[in-house]
Amino acid sequence: MQSIYLIPEDAVFIIESEKPVESWNQISQSEAWSHLQNNGYFAELTENIQKVDTIFNDRRKLFEFFDGRSLFISIHMISQKDYGIFYVLDLKRIAKLRLLKTYLNTLLNEGYVLSKRNYHNQEIVEVYDRSSKETMYLAFIKNQLIASYTHSLVESSIDQYQEPALGRDLSFLEVNQKVGYEDLFRLYLQYDFLDDYYNRFSNKPTDWIKNVSENFLFSGFSFDLDGNSTITANGYTNISFENENYLEALQKSGTSKRTIPQIAPKRTALYLSYGFDSFEEFYNNFEAVQKANSSEEFESYQTGIEKVEKFLKIDIKENFVSWIADEIALLQIQSEISKGKNDLALVLKANEIVEAKNNLDFILKQIKKKTPVKFKAVTYKEHEINFLSIKGFFKILLGQRFKEFDKPYFTMIDDFVIFSDNPNTLKSIIDSFTDKETLSSSDDFLAFDKKFEAESSLFAYSNIPVLYDNLYALADSNTKGQLRKNKDFIICFPQVGFQLTPEDNLFESTLIVNYQDITKVKANEQFKASKSQPLKTIAITDAIFNLSPIYPSDLNAKSFSKSNSSGALRFEVELKDGLKHGRYTSFYSNGEKKITGRFRKDKQVGTWRYYNNEGDMLFKKRF
Repeated sequence: MQSIYLIPEDAVFIIESEKPVESWNQISQSEAWSHLQNNGYFAELTENIQKVDTIFNDRRKLFEFFDGRSLFISIHMISQKDYGIFYVLDLKRIAKLRLLKTYLNTLLNEGYVLSKRNYHNQEIVEVYDRSSKETMYLAFIKNQLIASYTHSLVESSIDQYQEPALGRDLSFLEVNQKVGYEDLFRLYLQYDFLDDYYNRFSNKPTDWIKNVSENFLFSGFSFDLDGNSTITANGYTNISFENENYLEALQKSGTSKRTIPQIAPKRTALYLSYGFDSFEEFYNNFEAVQKANSSEEFESYQTGIEKVEKFLKIDIKENFVSWIADEIALLQIQSEISKGKNDLALVLKANEIVEAKNNLDFILKQIKKKTPVKFKAVTYKEHEINFLSIKGFFKILLGQRFKEFDKPYFTMIDDFVIFSDNPNTLKSIIDSFTDKETLSSSDDFLAFDKKFEAESSLFAYSNIPVLYDNLYALADSNTKGQLRKNKDFIICFPQVGFQLTPEDNLFESTLIVNYQDITKVKANEQFKASKSQPLKTIAITDAIFNLSPIYPSDLNAKSFSKSNSSGALRFEVELKDGLKHGRYTSFYSNGEKKITGRFRKDKQVGTWRYYNNEGDMLFKKRF
């Protein structure tokens, strides 16, 4: 019988290898594995491997016995915060069972207790380790050996022996039959249980995991490891047509080259690209899929669109959809304002930027006519920032995934229109572009990007060291401790990429994880100290008047102020077009003024003065 029939149906991950010994030798000799072995948390995660070695004791003979036999290892959630590991070894010939049972008995010594019990007419062998007080459970079903440290997984396997679930799931078989075999091992992912696995590490729900769990069914990858410890996985993914209209529409809409790295900052933590032959084709497919999958959902969608069109007297397809080209992307960018947070931006590539500007100008004109919103466009480094005051526009247009862009600001850079609910995110993208600090100027990103096909339907790129703070903010207290302790063993995989390309009714899938020596990772730009001089080498007057940047989010406000935790005013400054322009005053906690001066277009000008908390002037400086 096939090994897959015995894997309990709630597996989150399944690992399969035809040559487990050869594959293990290659992995264990890699630079990445050697680095990870220095880590206590990783040792805890792999302790099951050590337990197997301990029980069987004689590795060489055992490995000789295993080699050339199919081995499956699966991961299952057995409680809200814990998982169990299940093993299936294909012995190929039933005659080998007697040899293995004899071999098992000879390996046992006074440190172990061997006992047997029956479960549903199937014998379970229990090997109890006196020192660790843990028990491994084994059973022999036809030509298969099953084993786990979790008795319920062995019992679950026996329960489904007569009526296998996972091994007869058509969606799993569709992926399984397409995955190759000339490799280290295969990995299968069952998305239905991914959110349960995520909950082990965080108590905070995330829409990303929820969407993935609901909208994908299975992925299957064949893994390879090169001499640089770069892990490459090629395979296939199928989607749930009941839940995800985006993916089904993407599947029907072709591919495109990735061009948004031209304006995406180097500090991008996550770049999620959707590509198609044209956005208009994708949009039409998106509407058709919605209509076919749920007439009620489609009617609600149409009602929302018609309501916006009627109120503003615009045509969504003509004034918005028509000018979008072949790529849109979501960017999470390391925040320059709040440590541990990422700014979010939506980027639309335009067919013709002039056409995009004309249509957006028309929409803005209609908004001004129909709403009380009065927003004056602000120019920042020769880029105009505007305000699209249509509440929930992108949610209406493209659904829940774009709900973060509720009332966005937008700007244009080259052939791209960029939206964000925070105008400071747009300023930061403009800064990176004008300073030529974009992904397309990063040698690391370009080298990594070349490992993938040039065109795709969906492409996700993550810079793990930049994303680390955001992951930390999401984690529960226990995981936070592990993240702090093991940061070097997380960021040593600085780049992760995932690509989907349509093939028949599946997506061809590629996953690449790049390993890098931790000293090289830390030498990269995101870990370099600030380029500004240390405080002790700066003249005292320069240090006093070197103010921290401020980030007003209302670009039409006339002033900006901040208070301390007790409610006392810390500083106030006049504004013009979102820039510091006019009087600036900071205060001591007793209300006395501390620093006074003036700004002109965000730059300090004139004479600035510094006072002690009794009102006496101590220093002044001319700008």
